[in-house]
Amino acid sequence: MTTIAVARKNGYAAIAADTMTKWGSGKETSAYIVNHGKILKVGDSYLGVTGNATFKTILGDYFARPRVYARFDSPFEIFKTWQKLHAVLKRDYYLLSGGGDDEVLESSRFDALVLNSAGIFGVVAHRTVQEFSRFYAFGSGGDFAMGAMYTLYGQPRKSAEDITRLAIEAAAEFDDSTGLPVESHAVKLRSR
Repeated sequence: MTTIAVARKNGYAAIAADTMTKWGSGKETSAYIVNHGKILKVGDSYLGVTGNATFKTILGDYFARPRVYARFDSPFEIFKTWQKLHAVLKRDYYLLSGGGDDEVLESSRFDALVLNSAGIFGVVAHRTVQEFSRFYAFGSGGDFAMGAMYTLYGQPRKSAEDITRLAIEAAAEFDDSTGLPVESHAVKLRSR
């Protein structure tokens, strides 16, 4: 399981994630797993991934391919990127994309948060893309992280990176599928 958070404040944006993997009732902490990170760098963007741990490896492999469409600077460009990715997930990585009868679109089976100098964005499993104005969190400890960020955001001395790191720490305190240490990255936002 995973908890990831993004925030933007005072001209900067940040992303943070926990580093624990869970398989059933067992947990694998960063003390035992070397490749425990859940944030992937693609060009100048950072992608934080929830869902099965294999998705980070798949995304790393996919975005390393030559001539792959990888645009992350607006909700529409991210949507186009994810549409192309979804087709390849099914064809090359054997994604079982089925879902319930009430689902109108196939699921990519993972959610992601995106950080870059254009802002902070979220992509859910059915490829809905949103741009966030202040902060957001996904994953098993997402509710705890959201509450922490709501409380921290108005504190003038807290940076975007402080807010996301503390949000993951709060999630790790209360969610048994979130574990420390925290991995985080920050970028300066470009002027609009």
